[in-house]
Amino acid sequence: MSDRFFASDNASGVHPEVMAAIASANAGHAVGYGDDPWTASATKALGRVFGRKSSVYFVYNGTGANVLGIQSALRAHNAVICTDCSHINVDECGAVERFTGAKLLPVPSPSGRLDPARIEPLLSVSGVPHHSQPRVVSITQATEVGTVYSVDEIRELSRFCRRHDLVLHMDGARISNAAVSLGLGLYEASGKLGVDILSLGGTKNGLMFGEAVVFFRSDLADEFEFIRKQGTQLASKMRYIAAGFEALFATDLWERNARHANEMATYLCERLDTLPEVEVVQPVHANGCFVKLPQSAIPRVRKSFFFYVWDEPLGVVRFMCSYDTTREDVDALVAAIGDAVGGVQ
Repeated sequence: MSDRFFASDNASGVHPEVMAAIASANAGHAVGYGDDPWTASATKALGRVFGRKSSVYFVYNGTGANVLGIQSALRAHNAVICTDCSHINVDECGAVERFTGAKLLPVPSPSGRLDPARIEPLLSVSGVPHHSQPRVVSITQATEVGTVYSVDEIRELSRFCRRHDLVLHMDGARISNAAVSLGLGLYEASGKLGVDILSLGGTKNGLMFGEAVVFFRSDLADEFEFIRKQGTQLASKMRYIAAGFEALFATDLWERNARHANEMATYLCERLDTLPEVEVVQPVHANGCFVKLPQSAIPRVRKSFFFYVWDEPLGVVRFMCSYDTTREDVDALVAAIGDAVGGVQ
């Protein structure tokens, strides 16, 4: 099997510029828990990226960023509206419900996107003490099926949330890929459009570890230092997380990495679209390619490349491209799929 994976952009190694920044931070002793020069510098740098009114807090991982960011906006009797395929609903082992006490209200969405028409029926329980009270709308950008919300779609959701006193949270595990797809900066793709809380992802775009929670409403961040500590996400050696973040987001490295990953996904889907018995089933907006293959071809391809089956009954698989995916990697995968499809009887 190839050592080049298409299962997730988490599979790629650390970008050399990020690794160099972490190595540079590994000099001498430093005060722990974020009271160090690297964390101060990275926090200021991200403040310039996301605007002076933003507040930035580093955490260990994406689940922690989602859980604690959402927790800051609700109480245990509240509910979080999300898509049925959202990471918080499918892939975080019930962490939001376990640690916040709040209920998830998943909405079916083949496109991976929410809109006000899908949300509004869930608000009919507002004020009824027998039901969890909707408080947070959580969207993912780019979505779990590789699509990207447009600027107008996010603005519309933000206005809807304002009218109904709801908080808009964005799971931005792949916000860099989405921003590049939209031709926007990171702030322009999030806070400027009315997002209240952003889970800022970096490990899928070249970081070693660590994510961040970015607040665009100061009132929601008032007690986050305590929420983060109690939520076991306060890193003692935070300088290493911070150094990586500054290397990625205080330069154009985030954009370069995301643009390359997106281009490789587009190239992959264009190549696959020419093969018989292969169907691209989702628009290619970012760095994911969702493809329907003949059932019997899937195990053949998996002998050569590791990837995830997204919908086993339908034969839909997911290929994710990374900042270090090469055209040669893509060509080899396409060749393996072509051989497998050609061998299907």
